[in-house]
Amino acid sequence: MPLFDYSLLLTGKYHDMLVAGLWLSLQLLAASLVLALPIALVVALLRLSPLAPLRWLGFAYVESIRNIPLLAHMLFWYFGAPELLPEGIKQWLYAGHIEAYSAIIALSLYTAAFMAEDIRSGIRAIPTVQFEAGRALGFGFLGTMRRVVLPQALRVTVPPLISQTLSLWKNTSIATVIGVAELMYQAGQVESATFRSFESFAFASAAYLSVSLAITGLATWYHHRFPVRTI
Repeated sequence: MPLFDYSLLLTGKYHDMLVAGLWLSLQLLAASLVLALPIALVVALLRLSPLAPLRWLGFAYVESIRNIPLLAHMLFWYFGAPELLPEGIKQWLYAGHIEAYSAIIALSLYTAAFMAEDIRSGIRAIPTVQFEAGRALGFGFLGTMRRVVLPQALRVTVPPLISQTLSLWKNTSIATVIGVAELMYQAGQVESATFRSFESFAFASAAYLSVSLAITGLATWYHHRFPVRTI
């Protein structure tokens, strides 16, 4: 038996399983990111709302979500939440890909709580005179945010959001606990079938590292292309 079986990683059904797992992990990343960004923006605006009940609603969301481990979120949305649904909807979900949907919901809500704080910090970095100028022009709270504050806050907010995307990518591996056939799940399946532990998890580690470095490279490019300016 060779010390390192390259053929396992380059051809055959085990290669296909690992590549399929990588592809599903990338899909989890994309879907969760697309859902998390608008949720984070809404929560950030709630946290900055002039109305106290809305500020408390945003505060409750952020603190309740980010102080619970992602693993608990994942198990809740897969095992707990479907039990609250009508029987027909529950059966329909279990007949489909409920594990993937549960993972996307958990990842999106969890990531949005952290992104919301980054967006809020970016907005607070804009001098209040900018907000006052928008109100003086006759814009409401949302109008001032959309037309005056958010365009300026975007440059400050993007780098930490890219860092959160890196965390989101690594967090997709936790979906393996609810049976999502992502990269770590497939690496475990290949390892169980072949007893080639080193090759299986070397592939998974190299894949996670490659995508992480790509995201880090994107952050570095953005930092040099659009440096943060002192306002």
